Amino acid sequence: MMQWERIFSADRIGHTKVESGPRSGFQKDYDRLIFSSAFRRLQNKTQVFPLPGSTFVHNRLTHSLEVASVGRSLGNIVGQMISCEMPKETDSYEFYKYELANVIAAGCLAHDIGNPAFGHSGEKAISAYFTTNAGLHIEGTPLRSFFDERQWADLSNFEGNANSLRILTHRFKGRFQYGLGLTYTTLGSIIKYPCEATAMDSHFKHRKKYGFFQSEKEAMHEIATRLGIPLQLEYPVVYSRHPFVYLVEAADDICYRVIDMEDAHRLGILPHHIVKESFLDLIEKLKRSGDNAARIKLTCDKIDDGNERISYLRARVINSLTAYAAEVFWNNRRQVLAGGFNDTLLDVIETECDAFSAVMALSNEKIYNHDTVLEIEIAGYNVMAELLQLFVPALLKEAPDHKDKKILKLFPMQYREFEQTKIPYERAMNAFDVISGMTDLFATELYRKLKGIDIPQHR
Repeated sequence: MMQWERIFSADRIGHTKVESGPRSGFQKDYDRLIFSSAFRRLQNKTQVFPLPGSTFVHNRLTHSLEVASVGRSLGNIVGQMISCEMPKETDSYEFYKYELANVIAAGCLAHDIGNPAFGHSGEKAISAYFTTNAGLHIEGTPLRSFFDERQWADLSNFEGNANSLRILTHRFKGRFQYGLGLTYTTLGSIIKYPCEATAMDSHFKHRKKYGFFQSEKEAMHEIATRLGIPLQLEYPVVYSRHPFVYLVEAADDICYRVIDMEDAHRLGILPHHIVKESFLDLIEKLKRSGDNAARIKLTCDKIDDGNERISYLRARVINSLTAYAAEVFWNNRRQVLAGGFNDTLLDVIETECDAFSAVMALSNEKIYNHDTVLEIEIAGYNVMAELLQLFVPALLKEAPDHKDKKILKLFPMQYREFEQTKIPYERAMNAFDVISGMTDLFATELYRKLKGIDIPQHR
C-alpha cells in the first residue's frame, strides 16, 4: 500500500541534493521541459490531423501545452483534497497544497515527448518494420537472431511512452548523464504502463502497453525505489502505477477527446450543429456543480462566430470533465494507493455518462477514420519503414559497405553511441533515437532525398 507521504521526492534522478532558490524543483522540471529540443520538435509532429496549411489545428506541441493546463487544474483540485488530510506545517502538506499542480503540469508536458513523427501510425510503422523483416538476413544472420526475447519485444512493439522515459533519463553521447535530470516525482507521473514489453497484457490497464525499454530498466527501478512504487511481478517486471499517473492520463484524455471534436469542426469534417448539440448534451449530463446547462446555452447562442461558439462550449466541457475526473480520483483513492484501480478516470466517466460515450462513438466514426487521417497514417508507414530499411542493416553490419558508412554519417552526434558498442540491441536503439526524434516534415524530406525523389541541394 502506497502512502501519500512517501510517494513524492524533490530529489533529481542521479542526484540527492535538494536545490534551493525562488523556483521549486518541480517548477524547474516544467521549465526544463519547455526549453528542451525534444519538446520544441513536437510543433511539427502530427496529433490527429495532417499538419495544416491555412486552417489551424492542433499538433503535438499545442496539445501538450493544453494538457499541461488541464493537468495543473487537476493537480490543484486533488492537491487541496489531499492536503486537508495532512498535518499542517509538514512537507507533505506543503507539497500537496502548493506543488502537486506543478508536478502534474510538468508530467503533462512530457507525456508525448517520445512520440515519433506521424502520430500513432509512426509507432506502428516502426514496430511493423521489425515484425515483417524478422527473417531478413544481414551478413547471413536473420534480423530476429541479433536480439534476445526481451530486446526483441522492445523493438517489435515500439512504444512512445517508453521512448519518453529514454529521452528524459538516457545519457546520449556528449550530453548530460541523466538526460534532463528531472525529479523522481515528475518522472513517476508519466509512466502510464510500468512494465516491460514482455509483460504486456490487455486485461490490465497498466499493462496494455509498456513503459520502459530494457535500456532504461535500471532507471525505472531507481524511480520506483525512490517513490515507494511496489513491484507486482519480478519476471516479467511489473510495477504498480504511481497515483499521479492517473491525473496526467486524465488531463490527456480530456483534451484529446474534446479538442479533436473542435478541430474536426474547424476542418469541416463535423457540422456545427452536431458538435454544438453534442457538447451541450454532455454539459447537461455531466451535471457538475456550477454548470447551468440552460444558462450556458443562452450564452452560447449570443456568440455570432461559429468557431468561437464551439470554443466556448469546449472550454465548458473541459471544465466539467476536469471536476468530474478529480471526484473519480478522490472516490477511488484507496484502490489507487493499493495499486488495484484497473481503470482510467475517463473510463469511469464514460460508463456513468452516456453522452460522453456518444461523443467517443462519434469521434471514432467520423474523425479517426476520416480520409485525411488514414492518408497520413499510410504515408507515415511508408516513410518510417523506408528509413528504417536504410538505418537498421547499416547499424547491425560488422563490415558496413560504402553506402552503409555514408548512411551512418547522417546520424546526429548525440545518437552515435553505436561507435562505442558492438551490442546489436544498443546499436538498434540508436535507430529509434534518430527516427523518433524526426518531425513529420524532416522525415518526409529525408525520405524523398534518400530515395532519390528529390535531389539534395546545399543549404
